[in-house]
Amino acid sequence: MAGNSQRRNRRNPGSKKGASVGTGGHSRKALQGKGPTPRGEERKGHPKQRAANAALKRERDAKSRAGMRRGGGPRSGRGGAGAAELVVGRNSVVEALQGGVPATALYVQQFIDTDDRVREAFQAANERGIPLMEAPRPQLDQMTGGLNHQGLVLQVPPYEYAHPDDLLAEAADAGQDALIMALDGVTDSRNLGAVVRSAAAFGAHGVVIPERRAAGMTAGAWKTSSGAAARLPVARATNLTRALEAYQKAGLMVVGLAADGEAEIGDLDALTGPVVIVAGSEGKGLSRLVAETCDLLVRIPMPGQTESLNAGVAAGIVLYEAARLRAKR
Repeated sequence: MAGNSQRRNRRNPGSKKGASVGTGGHSRKALQGKGPTPRGEERKGHPKQRAANAALKRERDAKSRAGMRRGGGPRSGRGGAGAAELVVGRNSVVEALQGGVPATALYVQQFIDTDDRVREAFQAANERGIPLMEAPRPQLDQMTGGLNHQGLVLQVPPYEYAHPDDLLAEAADAGQDALIMALDGVTDSRNLGAVVRSAAAFGAHGVVIPERRAAGMTAGAWKTSSGAAARLPVARATNLTRALEAYQKAGLMVVGLAADGEAEIGDLDALTGPVVIVAGSEGKGLSRLVAETCDLLVRIPMPGQTESLNAGVAAGIVLYEAARLRAKR
């Protein structure tokens, strides 16, 4: 009889014997509440959470692409390197390859329509042993941030900057008085490349640039230097004024170029000894702190109507004069 009663209770959950199956959670065995419903952004698989994750990914990708395109980031320790750089577009890529710009890879769009520039890029990359990486167009679009890459993207490695003290070591190893070029506030990478080229041509031991608010050794600077950047060290100073003061303590004369300088470069005996020559930007010239740090301000005589010279031209003139005077010793 007891067995029959239990079977009837299972068939009839609402009997007076008490329910054990199929109560719908209305008994002492009911599920406990879990609190308020989480927001959509916190619920796995919810459309709002997917949208928030997608926005976060886009932000991270944008920061990554910006870092790749900069070509010069904060220096990490002594002689640190900046961020990698991308050269995009068929003409730019071919000019960079033929100009000796270092590269780690040439990305080529799948099913690219080949023309003379594409073939020239392939040939130059093969001659230099640069690997070709085939990639679909969406990937190249993402890498370049939507720039018009025309199916070619060249990856340039981070430049390995020297430390300002390394330039003194270069001079000591050569058994020569130090001849160093410093740039204050020059933001055009082509000007930097021209200065590096002149410095290498006239026997300087290196170029010093500030870490902030100044051009770095980008692909454009490499190209303008015509390969000189591979032979001449470029140092980055966290604070240019302090770097110049350190050079002064090491026995170097700091000479600044200024339109209102008290002496002309042709009469400057300081160029024959250990010296740092500082050039400012074409528009603003030397900053106040740098000008006050200089031991001497000199001018380049210009009988014409030109009021100022860009850093590349000014550095070439003064470095030539230094090389000429040193050759007479």
